[in-house]
Amino acid sequence: MKNSEELIAPILGFLHCRTPDSWIAEAVDRLDIILNDHAANEMKAAQSAMTLIARNPTKLDVLNKMSRLAREELVHFEQVLKIMKKRGIKHQTLKASTYASKLLKHVRKPQNDVLVDTLIMGAIIEARSCERFEKLAPHLDEDLEKFYISLLKSEARHYQDYLGLAQKYAGEPIDERVEFFLSVEKEAILTPDPLFRFHSGVPVPKYVHEPV
Repeated sequence: MKNSEELIAPILGFLHCRTPDSWIAEAVDRLDIILNDHAANEMKAAQSAMTLIARNPTKLDVLNKMSRLAREELVHFEQVLKIMKKRGIKHQTLKASTYASKLLKHVRKPQNDVLVDTLIMGAIIEARSCERFEKLAPHLDEDLEKFYISLLKSEARHYQDYLGLAQKYAGEPIDERVEFFLSVEKEAILTPDPLFRFHSGVPVPKYVHEPV
């Protein structure tokens, strides 16, 4: 099995920026929010994979890769819930961050373009999750550190699966499109964000507290 340095290296070469240290510091102090939002993100990732399956019933590689991804994300969801229960953290529904919507608004409308852009988005989101797991892990207690490091292998593969499918179905080089979305993603990560979440931007002094 690859170590964390080997797994994260391609991710760091792919993304346009690292997670700001201020986000890490806030995450350590607000693990209840991080774990709740992490659980929600795992569920959303599984749902997104199932949506891709439903919309592309004749693309066998999409069906195979996304079905495996959905299963793994649901396992991760269950693992996060178990950790929360063990730590006495109440599961709650949080207002979603604007991270994904900032990417989604740039998705093109034609059918094949929707597929390609959605797959590129999936790759970037998985890559960012992997990067944050790796950077946050050393600042956590031993059990949570081990858990987050254990997620790197699957998250790194998910990013590669999404990107490979995007290239296949684009029928032309996707480098320019990938770079565009990475630039949008970088701005989302480095922009001050009043709502603290797993994929939020730079924390600001005052936060929006949503009703549960």
